[in-house]
Amino acid sequence: MQRIPESELIINDRGAIYHLDVRPEELAPTVIVVGDPDRVKKVSAYFDRIEHKLQHREFITHTGYIGNKHLSVISTGIGPDNIDIVFNELDALANIDFGTRVIKDKLTKLNIVRFGTSGSLQADIPVDSFVASSHGLGLDNLLNFYSYEKTPADKEMVDAFISQTKLDTAITIPYAFSGSDMLLKKFGDGFHKGITVTCPGFFGPQGRVLRLGLASPGLVDKLTHFSFNNHRITNFEMETSAIYGLGKLMGHECLSVNAIIANRVVKEFSKDNNAAVESMIKKALEALTS
Repeated sequence: MQRIPESELIINDRGAIYHLDVRPEELAPTVIVVGDPDRVKKVSAYFDRIEHKLQHREFITHTGYIGNKHLSVISTGIGPDNIDIVFNELDALANIDFGTRVIKDKLTKLNIVRFGTSGSLQADIPVDSFVASSHGLGLDNLLNFYSYEKTPADKEMVDAFISQTKLDTAITIPYAFSGSDMLLKKFGDGFHKGITVTCPGFFGPQGRVLRLGLASPGLVDKLTHFSFNNHRITNFEMETSAIYGLGKLMGHECLSVNAIIANRVVKEFSKDNNAAVESMIKKALEALTS
């Protein structure tokens, strides 16, 4: 296979991938990704022991064990651009030989689960509840930079979305990917299920109006009323579609789990979002390690 040049795969002086500053042996096969760097220690507080603590920029990694379950928790920062960095580097750690700079003959499949926060788009999904995403629907354009063939099911969902919301290429080129059925089955009671929309920003891209007007007024209503084959949009945030898309193309099992800290339909915000996140972490770890 072709050797990957130094400019494309950046490895630092200690033999670690550039942005994450993690070496292949410092990564567990099950990876929890969180947006907030401070959330890493909240997750690893449940570990029975921690082997590695690493940090570079906003990327903090703790690797350890809960019982016999080997886990890494990594902060990504906010947005699909950071997911692009983290997922390409996670895949490189698992599937590229750092000595030869060649893709390995035998590829490793990671289990990657996002523990995030999100805004509900349905009145019956209240603040402080939890969502496990069946699909990620992207308005962020990240996956449009990669070469892949849409599955008929994903294309049908996107076509229905464009038809119903009238969001077209003047704003975005939507894309859709399903999450891991295997991981989703672990998150049963206590988790709402549905489509998570991923936006490239927090204000205009999520329909918030402060001083600037919107190119697509009424975005929240358009998303709330979308339906497709018994699926509805449960929530939106800034990472899930990028996780599902890159993960699917790379061959990893991915799931996004979010604590709902705002309800955009009834205009409520959690009175204690830190408690909601803590409860989500505990419940999601129990599901992941059971």
